[in-house]
Amino acid sequence: MTTMTRGNVREFRMPDVGEGLTEAEILKWYVRPGDTVTDGQAVCEVETAKAAVELPIPFDGVVGELRFPEGTTVDVGTVIITVEVAGDAPAPEPEAEIPAASPTEGETTEPRARQPVLVGYGVSTSSTRRRPRKGPQVAAAPPPSTTSGANGRGPVPLPASEAPGVPATPAPGRPLAKPPVRKLAKDLGVDLTTVTPTGPDGVITREDVHAAAAPVRPEESPVPETEVVTTVAGASGTGGERETRVPVKGVRKATAAAMVGSAFTAPHVTEFVTVDVTRTMRLVEELKRDGEFAGLRVNPLLLIAKALLVAIRRNPEVNASWDEAAQEIVVKHYVNLGIAAATPRGLIVPNVKDAHAQTLPELARSLGDLVSTAREGRTSPAAMRGGTVTITNVGVFGVDTGTPILNPGESAILAVGAIKPQPWVHKGKVKPRQVTTLALSFDHRLVDGELGSKVLADVAAILERPKRLVTWV
Repeated sequence: MTTMTRGNVREFRMPDVGEGLTEAEILKWYVRPGDTVTDGQAVCEVETAKAAVELPIPFDGVVGELRFPEGTTVDVGTVIITVEVAGDAPAPEPEAEIPAASPTEGETTEPRARQPVLVGYGVSTSSTRRRPRKGPQVAAAPPPSTTSGANGRGPVPLPASEAPGVPATPAPGRPLAKPPVRKLAKDLGVDLTTVTPTGPDGVITREDVHAAAAPVRPEESPVPETEVVTTVAGASGTGGERETRVPVKGVRKATAAAMVGSAFTAPHVTEFVTVDVTRTMRLVEELKRDGEFAGLRVNPLLLIAKALLVAIRRNPEVNASWDEAAQEIVVKHYVNLGIAAATPRGLIVPNVKDAHAQTLPELARSLGDLVSTAREGRTSPAAMRGGTVTITNVGVFGVDTGTPILNPGESAILAVGAIKPQPWVHKGKVKPRQVTTLALSFDHRLVDGELGSKVLADVAAILERPKRLVTWV
């Protein structure tokens, strides 16, 4: 559980904010001992699943102790901060189910346990207190009235409809949910006004948000996804230090685990093609002047991404995953397009959800937002799960191409090399043309040579003659 009460001191434990992670690194503390904190206030930033995530405290009080310094990797479930709550405030019950005593004859069994709370997310779901918010305020409902239980065991909350002075439903237009639940809904793209609450007093829980997102959420990959493992270079100098040892944690640790698992699970095959992209580069320049793309980032990657999406639509079997347990090939009817992005913390691969359904301007906006968020270190764990295919643009480093490693759970990854002028036979004459080399790696268990070749050939054909983006739709 996230919190534990000891007298007037409450403990906050490292939560699993990445859905299955075992540890996280504390990047920065926002509070110090003696600071006053309120329910929902972010107290620290941690790195997990290759994303920087702020952790909100689920109660009010004064910070007592920070158990770990910045830069420490802490196991999930470990106490990281203690908070002294108000002395006259009743001590909350532990957030675990308490078995009720066996009822005597003639008694009815009343629920005595509080609803358990997911690790790291708020106080018990029976609480409806909300912290102050900027902008228009919605008055919180006062605590429900109580009456003695029929079995004489103590007060039993009255239903909201029967408690005097308590409205039966929350204020219109403002669903009840704690800050961490609202953030989860935002990350998953769930509109809280469409969620049916199951918590006490109409409060939306994390389970409600997950249930609302389940029908449209793609299959999740338990390991963060990336496409290369970077070797940490040793440092040498004249001062005597000949080696530098860097702890393997955070992004590097997740990267290594993902790549080892992928390389030794899926049989990789890589095919290459060199293509004249002169017409594509001309189209990029035209789109930059088009009013439909005003304020949007237009570059070759946009048209390469669109070309891959068209190739997948023409060869849908490539957009699949291998289910080892069921011995099945799972063909996806959606494309969550991963884009490798270099960030201060390493290379990560967030993905554009349902990229197949986006127009070219919409795709340009999505790619721009994805890259900007990644470089700022604010990519959410949800944005890095559920990818189906990936593009890695090694050409930005001046590299001709490479043999990329598949992201776990995906069947294909496209590497794009540097685009540069080269002598090329065009209309029977050797001319300088803009040329690049593409490399497609795929899982040979479910993608054979013919299918992989068709996909790569389609991408190349579109980039050579981008009007096929229209004629092949």
